[in-house]
Amino acid sequence: MEGVLMRKVGITETVLRDGHQSLIATRMTTEEMLPALRLMDEVGYNALECWGGATFDVCMRFLKEDPWERLRKIRNVVKNTKLQMLLRGQNLLGYKNYPDDVVEYFVQKSIANGIDVIRIFDALNDFRNIETAMRACKKEGGHAQGTICFTTSPVHSVEGFVKDAERLRDMGADSICIKDMAGILLPYTAYDLVKQMKEKVNLPIEVHTHYTAGTGSMTYLKAIEAGADIVDTALSPFALGTSQPATEAMVASLEQSEYTTGLNLKKIGEIADYFNTVKGKYIQSGVLDSKVMGANSNVLIYQVPGGMLSNLVSQLKQQNALDRYDEVLKEVPEVRKDMGYPPLVTPTSQIVGTQAVLNVIMGERYKMITKETKGLVRGEYGTVPVEISQEIKEKIIGEDSQITCRPADLLEPELANLRKEVGGFFEQEEDLLSYALFPVVAMDFFKFRRAEKYGIDSDFTDFENKIAII
Repeated sequence: MEGVLMRKVGITETVLRDGHQSLIATRMTTEEMLPALRLMDEVGYNALECWGGATFDVCMRFLKEDPWERLRKIRNVVKNTKLQMLLRGQNLLGYKNYPDDVVEYFVQKSIANGIDVIRIFDALNDFRNIETAMRACKKEGGHAQGTICFTTSPVHSVEGFVKDAERLRDMGADSICIKDMAGILLPYTAYDLVKQMKEKVNLPIEVHTHYTAGTGSMTYLKAIEAGADIVDTALSPFALGTSQPATEAMVASLEQSEYTTGLNLKKIGEIADYFNTVKGKYIQSGVLDSKVMGANSNVLIYQVPGGMLSNLVSQLKQQNALDRYDEVLKEVPEVRKDMGYPPLVTPTSQIVGTQAVLNVIMGERYKMITKETKGLVRGEYGTVPVEISQEIKEKIIGEDSQITCRPADLLEPELANLRKEVGGFFEQEEDLLSYALFPVVAMDFFKFRRAEKYGIDSDFTDFENKIAII
């Protein structure tokens, strides 16, 4: 707008990570990403989110790719734009707490292989669980983004989240992310939350949401009006639905305001054209399900993130009980209440969702209890937002005592033992970390990789003997 002082708003592009994680279960391959990277590097993004989250597991488990090699290939092309990843604090990219030596080494290698910004969160907002990762990130010269998982409940409030932001600042965070994984942060709440955070915390504020409820773009506009510095968007082929608001729409909308992204809309359009061809493959193969593309206002009632919805459907199909889907949706908030109102994000979303399915299928609440539910109640994942009732504790863990210390304090260093376990399949230092997070998946991948390298059948029958002959 001519004559008006424009305020810069950064755009973090998620198409290489959360965009395709949300819509096609993280199935985009490295080779499908590479042709777009040079142009993406010229756009002027705040950062490209390209690693972490589910990418690590899926690379090895389903795509038979080395996630570390993916990161190196992206970094080799992207020279001017920061690369960003999502890290689950003490859970790293797995689903349990890992010892401090593993966390420190993982962060070190992530930055050494090309990551600039690490978004670090804990599913329970128990910041004891992100201390080690944040400290390691800053030691290696990375940008440590302290993250607050947004949720709503009788015990969560804007004022409480602002205090969380102050704690993250005091822990040394370089910026703050408001992570709305379920798409339940509504526009005016976003305005109040960002405005109060900006008044209390002199750090850049980034807002992350999903379009699940259909309100994402409005939420971003109100957050920006309140002072948000950065928002996360995905290129239109992998936007909307359970993904983020669309990059092109956000950039174009802000061009008509006192805010500017400084991004080149023409180049963004060219990149979107490319990813449309990629998307076409996943539509034809059936990987992209139309169910994840529409808005679903039920998320505002049940607070079930998109990825959790697909998991619930999958579990019910396996039990031939898809007709009980609505019952499970209603049971999720009840289990969440029993568990102390944890935010629903990996791994707590899986824990609560699976227990809700069991409660409905078994016809009796907590007749069958998963070990993960027991672990959550016992305190293995950290402290839940509100004290769990004595009745629920007795039902879930009986007379077992609860953990009150930082859970990782109970874990012994693991790296030395893991190095022995990996044995002859060890080809790079990073393999040690892949194995630490996903022992079975990583070992299968190592065997596949070696079979490909030496031209051996990948059924792995008598594999070690075949290798020994070479």
